Amino acid sequence: MSQSVPAEKKSQGLLPNLLFNIAIPVIILSKFSTEAYLGPVWGLVVALCFPIGYGLWELKQSGKINFFSVVGLISVLLTGGMSLLQLDPKYIAIKEAAVPGIIGLLVWFSQHSKFHLIKAMLENAQLLNMEKLQAALAKTNNTAAFEQKMNVTNQLLAGSFFVSSLLNYLLAKWILVSPPGTTAYNEELGRMTALSYPVIALPSMVLMMAALWYLFSQIGKLTGEDVENFLK
Repeated sequence: MSQSVPAEKKSQGLLPNLLFNIAIPVIILSKFSTEAYLGPVWGLVVALCFPIGYGLWELKQSGKINFFSVVGLISVLLTGGMSLLQLDPKYIAIKEAAVPGIIGLLVWFSQHSKFHLIKAMLENAQLLNMEKLQAALAKTNNTAAFEQKMNVTNQLLAGSFFVSSLLNYLLAKWILVSPPGTTAYNEELGRMTALSYPVIALPSMVLMMAALWYLFSQIGKLTGEDVENFLK
């Protein structure tokens, strides 16, 4: 029984994320935003309720505030607010680019602050035995070299957000062409949401994984030991 509480607070997995953040909103925006069903405005409101509700529920379940979850919620709220206010779609495109762009800048400059993102990720994810790793690096006089490799990884990670920013902007400009407050606009918003995963999320994820692979490969080179020796 004592192990059941932490298990409930873990991330709920990929399938619920895809379902509530992409699949259900896309179906509502594409199929139920016509005047025969919910209409453009209520179709948009109902579609937004799912990612917002799921995001708030996941934050409550995790028991702690996650920066990226909060940013995701803010992004959804901004999209919904701009759409309900019927602002020009170009502002949606700017917002779509601005969110990952700002994150990329924060990641980039974190290497010059006390909160080095990659270092924090390694320490908080509990993947590596950091004490053992630091001892091995000190033994080979490569502590400073590892710090440099973490900076490179940090820059690669920031680059993945910059790529996401560009792809977000291009996708929004390409798809959102109808006036807000119309069924056509909702359908386009649904199409953009559906395409955001294969067109944007997957390439960005590949770049992030490549950045982490680079760092882990450097651990072996700098310590002369297998990375598995430092895994928890």
